[in-house]
Amino acid sequence: MKKIFLLLCAFFMTASLFAYDRDYTEIQKKHSESSGQKFLFRDVFGTEFKTVINPEVPAVQTKKECFKLNKAKTHMTYTGDENYRIRLGVDISRHDGEVDWKKLKKDGIEFVILRCGFRGYQSGKLKADENFQKNIKGAVEAGLDVGVYIFSQADSEKEALEEAALVLKEIKGHKITLPVFYDPEIIRDDPARSDNITGEQFTKNAIVFCEAVKKAGYIPGVYSNMLWEAYEFDMAKLKDYVIWYADYEEQPQSPYAFEFWQYAEKEGDIKAPYDLDVQIIKNK
Repeated sequence: MKKIFLLLCAFFMTASLFAYDRDYTEIQKKHSESSGQKFLFRDVFGTEFKTVINPEVPAVQTKKECFKLNKAKTHMTYTGDENYRIRLGVDISRHDGEVDWKKLKKDGIEFVILRCGFRGYQSGKLKADENFQKNIKGAVEAGLDVGVYIFSQADSEKEALEEAALVLKEIKGHKITLPVFYDPEIIRDDPARSDNITGEQFTKNAIVFCEAVKKAGYIPGVYSNMLWEAYEFDMAKLKDYVIWYADYEEQPQSPYAFEFWQYAEKEGDIKAPYDLDVQIIKNK
């Protein structure tokens, strides 16, 4: 998705090449000097970061070494752990244009996460994704499970509730079998409404959005990545929601539980027409 490029550019630092809205130098030092189990991870440029694992957050249960690309390097597999299995999926917005839903199903895709709306990062205007109604109709008719997300630029809990209201309006009457995800964004190289929002406020926004979704009878979720989990979100306060985790390493790095993993974007190293995801399912 186009948004993930903006997200990564905003969060993943390399001092010699970029100037970022978020500078994690001091916050990383504070985290790494705290007591507790230390955790190292790296960004998309290979820069290492250090944080401390929060013991209040449920730990990841899958074995990261079991995640491997298939020989053709077209999709992810999970082998060697009888406790879990995965399903293949994609995430799609209007930026992806026309979609051949029957072909996706034939190629082994079992679910899709659709963008149903967005807020302008400067105007603050809240809009439905122009292709959402067409996309969800095609996905359901092809027999795919469907979840949705909204590209958020909410600067307050009030605006996060407005975004939840838009999502609920757009999905009314449709078969939504997967979570409704809150996806906050920080924009790189452009003034944006989210530039000065604190991690504490991002967490509050996520909670009120998710609670509104839950009250309406849907499964709430939050889109995240390792830098967000280390330095922005209060993950202990989000532990009751499904996490959709973005990480383009060969195996996911997060020490925390997640149910969905966005492991590749269509502009990345893996040749794919859409962003690629897996859903992790516990075997009974």
